Amino acid sequence: MIPKRSYLLNATYEWIADNDLTPYLLVDADFEGAVVPREFVNDGQIVLNISMSAVRHLHIDKQGVSFEARFSGKPMQVFVPMAAAIALYAKENSDGMVFPPETFEVTPEPEPTPPEPPQKGFTLKVVK
Repeated sequence: MIPKRSYLLNATYEWIADNDLTPYLLVDADFEGAVVPREFVNDGQIVLNISMSAVRHLHIDKQGVSFEARFSGKPMQVFVPMAAAIALYAKENSDGMVFPPETFEVTPEPEPTPPEPPQKGFTLKVVK
């Protein structure tokens, strides 16, 4: 099955934003593939403000969370692999969701099988 974390993160983000609160993403900064500002990492974790007023080009999909932001005035492209997302909560009241542990397996899509070429002597007729 497809891990549910990306769906839960998307829904929680919408719920927080719909209530005019500030979404904070708690991240395992040491997770392989995480691209975060290392100077703000504390005990292997970082909290990122992912509100629309704090980031640009926010994109959340099954692979992860990506956006552009400025940290100490320096622009940075941030990427958080979905498995590195620990929790998403509202800054103002800490309400949100801690994501349950999941197994994230990357299963490659099967290669499409090309159609067999028609045999010599046969006529291929397309019926609509």
